[in-house]
Amino acid sequence: MGELRKDYILDRYVIIATERAKRPDQFKSEAKQNKEEVCYFCPSNEHMTPVEIGRFPEFSNDWQIRVFPNKFPAVRPEGKADIQTDNTFYTYSDAFGYHEVIVETPNHEESLADLNEVTIANVIYMFNSRIEENLKKPDVKYATVFKNHGEKAGTSIIHSHCQLITLNKIPENVLEKEKAIKKYDFCPYCSIIQNERNSYRRCFENSSFVSFTPYASRFPFEVWVFPQRHILKLSEFTKAEYMDLAIILKKILLKLKALNADYNMLIQYGITNMHFHIEICPRLSTWAGFELSSGTIINTMTPENAAEFYRN
Repeated sequence: MGELRKDYILDRYVIIATERAKRPDQFKSEAKQNKEEVCYFCPSNEHMTPVEIGRFPEFSNDWQIRVFPNKFPAVRPEGKADIQTDNTFYTYSDAFGYHEVIVETPNHEESLADLNEVTIANVIYMFNSRIEENLKKPDVKYATVFKNHGEKAGTSIIHSHCQLITLNKIPENVLEKEKAIKKYDFCPYCSIIQNERNSYRRCFENSSFVSFTPYASRFPFEVWVFPQRHILKLSEFTKAEYMDLAIILKKILLKLKALNADYNMLIQYGITNMHFHIEICPRLSTWAGFELSSGTIINTMTPENAAEFYRN
């Protein structure tokens, strides 16, 4: 018998359809062949990208991480950023913002899962650097960082990279979480962390972070990572916390690599209340008519079984 489950704090539901469940190995995807002839992100091809914004190490020819504007941006720092409404129903502005690419490694064959923990920590630190720098720009209200890994997750270039897009408004999903949190006189996520660290959905834990498969998981093998301290943004992390986060992320990504799973990794931070966290959403199933018509997701893998896969 399946089960209807609600998100911890949001009015968002999923159906855990256990009768449709697969074993973890049945989710494994076939490895894909690299069909790219020329990779714009590889060393010696730096001239093929827009003018570089930054790199790590700074001023080094042998870069480990490189940042530059997206050649085909979804938003541009042009036009009018103010959002306005005409004739009651028509709200709009220009697609204002900045769109950056963060290349995580010079090695075309490496994925984020293959990098050592120190390098992953440096990648996360670069996220913080680019978020903080972009939030200083006029008309920027929010900067979202995400990773699309694999074709089903929306990537078009195989070379491992993340992206940053700034917006002239705070995203609705962030506002929804902020509003839900205000219903409590404490941080609900801090309580959720304490509950899940001892549940069947626990995955990994170290001195700084806890990871678990969320109770109302939307995707097979969806997993969240939270700092144990009540931290709102990356700029509050200590050096040790950057490393501890990298250690847990590597464990998760290596498990997904074993499935050849495409995934989206989402950096989630709020404005005043939302506990910082990372959501990793494997793309091993396809949303169909029911999901689109009802807004309720069917997930064929229970989060309890998914957590067992991660732990083992």
